[in-house]
Amino acid sequence: MKLFCLLTLFFSLTLQAQFQVNGIVNDSQNKPLPFATITTSDNNNTITDVDGKFILSSKVKINSFIVSYIGFESITVNIADTKKFYPVSLKQKTDNLKEVIISKENPALAILRKVISSKNSNNPQKKLNSFEYKTYNKLIVTANPDSIKGRIDSSAAYKNLKKQRINVDSSDYKFKEIISKQHLFQTEKVSQYQFGNKKLKETILGTKMAGFKQPIYEIIAFNLQSISIYDSKYELFETKYNNPVSNDALKDYNYKLLDTVVIKGRNTFMIYFKNREKRRASGLEGVLYIDKENFAIAKAVMRIKGVLDISGIHEFEYVPEEKIWFPSNTAFKIVKGKNDDDIKILGGTIQFDGDAEDVFETRKKSASDFTYLLSESNNFDIHYNTTAVIKDPSLYIEIQDDASKKPEAFWNKYRKDSLDLKGQKTYLLLDSISVKKRIENRLRFGRKIINGYFPVGPIDFDLKKLISYNNYEGFRLGLGGVTNDVFSKNFRIEGYSAYGTKDGNFKYSLGSGIQIGKMTNTWLNASYTEDVREIASTFFAVDKRVFKIYDPRPINISTFYKYIGWKVNIQSKIIPKTEGIFELSRTYVEPEFDYLFYLNEKLYSSYIMTTAMVSLVWSPFSGFMQTPTGRNESDKRFPKFTFQYTQSLPNVLENDFSFAKIDFKTEYEKKYLNGQKTSLLLQAGYAMGDVPITHLYNTMPNNLNKETIIQRITFSGRNSFETMFFNEFFSSEYLFFQIKHGFTRIKILKKVRPSLVLVSRMAWGNMENPEHHIGPVYKTLNRGFFESGIELNKIYKGFGLSGFYRYGPNQLPEFEDNIAVKISYVLDLGL
Repeated sequence: MKLFCLLTLFFSLTLQAQFQVNGIVNDSQNKPLPFATITTSDNNNTITDVDGKFILSSKVKINSFIVSYIGFESITVNIADTKKFYPVSLKQKTDNLKEVIISKENPALAILRKVISSKNSNNPQKKLNSFEYKTYNKLIVTANPDSIKGRIDSSAAYKNLKKQRINVDSSDYKFKEIISKQHLFQTEKVSQYQFGNKKLKETILGTKMAGFKQPIYEIIAFNLQSISIYDSKYELFETKYNNPVSNDALKDYNYKLLDTVVIKGRNTFMIYFKNREKRRASGLEGVLYIDKENFAIAKAVMRIKGVLDISGIHEFEYVPEEKIWFPSNTAFKIVKGKNDDDIKILGGTIQFDGDAEDVFETRKKSASDFTYLLSESNNFDIHYNTTAVIKDPSLYIEIQDDASKKPEAFWNKYRKDSLDLKGQKTYLLLDSISVKKRIENRLRFGRKIINGYFPVGPIDFDLKKLISYNNYEGFRLGLGGVTNDVFSKNFRIEGYSAYGTKDGNFKYSLGSGIQIGKMTNTWLNASYTEDVREIASTFFAVDKRVFKIYDPRPINISTFYKYIGWKVNIQSKIIPKTEGIFELSRTYVEPEFDYLFYLNEKLYSSYIMTTAMVSLVWSPFSGFMQTPTGRNESDKRFPKFTFQYTQSLPNVLENDFSFAKIDFKTEYEKKYLNGQKTSLLLQAGYAMGDVPITHLYNTMPNNLNKETIIQRITFSGRNSFETMFFNEFFSSEYLFFQIKHGFTRIKILKKVRPSLVLVSRMAWGNMENPEHHIGPVYKTLNRGFFESGIELNKIYKGFGLSGFYRYGPNQLPEFEDNIAVKISYVLDLGL
């Protein structure tokens, strides 16, 4: 979109400028010159964008500016009072700039080699033992009202050549009226950054969010851009790119020396870089300003231009005492890029309207297309080589308890500029709207619903317990819930009761917990349960609760075991980057199918298992945030590792068997800015000793034992083998691997936009002591099991269709028996 070129992201960003001019820089053949240097009469620098366009903004009048470009003669342009647009044409020089010629090769490459070799001497996190500084950040979602026409459109509808009605569309007019008075969203924060022992921690001293008394922690923790410009992977909008100054950057980027400019009184090389892979339309590009003397980065402009047009600007101050360029300011901006689809970011805080018309029609530009997000940070109170001790350095972010309660005097102290009238109105208007429409209450309610709870006073009713179906219980009708903060913040009671219409039995559970560590989310829990469970199912105690309006896989399960037991556990996040459960339990087990366990010349039709268990999920690459309500995973990264060890306790509380189980899984996900996603799952289990089949492994089958493909059509599972029949395989040890790649949704018709997912799964296993298990007829996975398939999800109203094929050593003789067709259902709550 042409307007986005005028909203250039390669210049010093100033929102509420009192003086502004723009223009374009071309060569003598009228071709645009990207990244030409513009130096104003007040000694500020900016550059043209990829189309040669520029905007000069200032709070004071600019009298003139100089345009320069390597290989061209510089020109001075005087600014007239009545002129706002300046086309500038540069003439090419006949001689070269000798001062930038380092060797016969591309001079930019020689400079970059010196930048890379000098990184440890110029990177503050490498050269300095420690440092600390404060930062004031302001983030707004807004639009330039001058870019919006603000017209009122009308159209007439006819029937039989007679006018029936006139349709009036005043949305653009209303949007311009709103955006002229206020921003759409605004938040401020003051943080203290501390670096020591190779770790950087942010402590948020104050935070203020328009429309919310309590801030939304997810927005506070959202990672917009890398803090360090020297990281091997540069991050922009939670997507990592190979840094143009990483050790292997020269193989990924093309470089061009554009000019030599002065920054903060020091001479710098101005170098343009761009990802050399042509197929990567949204690769990282930008400009680096390199100090001529020490080859440090004095300024950086990083950009990706694709579905979103995103830029990050890093500015530095030279510190002579430390001989280092230290970060002083950052700016981040998002506008809509090359896309007509609806885009939501920051949980829907900023939304660009998508194509509501037919896919083959050109969409009319709406007012919200001009919406953009802007975040600016200013560093101050900087100290080098400090001796202050960093509290809880494993935390990525810590929010002080009173951060959201700071008075206006606190903000006036730290704001670089006083809040303008538009910013003041944003707080007043959004706060009043939030109270009137009860936005915070609705947000809390929405979060409960997403997690599967319906809050009523002091109780959150569990939506998962209301109704379900399986082949053993029939319809399972129940009621359950847990007390919430209205009841108590430090004590909870939870439980449920259920009745199966087919087996005719009641099930129930009752438990309670007391919080013994607020900062580490540590709870001491105890519960008693009488219920049934699928045999040989794998359950990780630390797995996050996943709520589905309807979980289809249990429909087809018919083999369960009854269990009656109690357990006591401690649940905590006290170990950095982990969440753990330490549990002691005693369980009476009675298989509800034809099965006997043979051990030491004795047949067991029921048994008692007393066990100790430790379950731990480790997220080494994630960032964790300490909030006034506890510790949360704020920056979710992969891979993640889950370990679980279960050990029976011989001769304790009538325990019958001696055994141990080790379970492990690792998950990896990579999300792409264009909406695609790749996910990997590796899972394994090993049972040692005397373990009944009820507590071994079935590797998640999900196929019916029916004759034809049509008869076997059912709902698909999440990570289950769709072509493996129920109770076909059992293992005492197994290894499972799955890879999925999801593409962006495909537009077929106006309301038919499926998402395509390619899936491959495989597993290997073995059964030790098969003679111990009497009753079931099963196979083992010694030779492996393989299936691949295609999922077309969300074809219409959330429903989709998938097909899978079974191949390899366990392929069945009849071709159609290896095919499984499944229905999927995905509900988008839109919250």
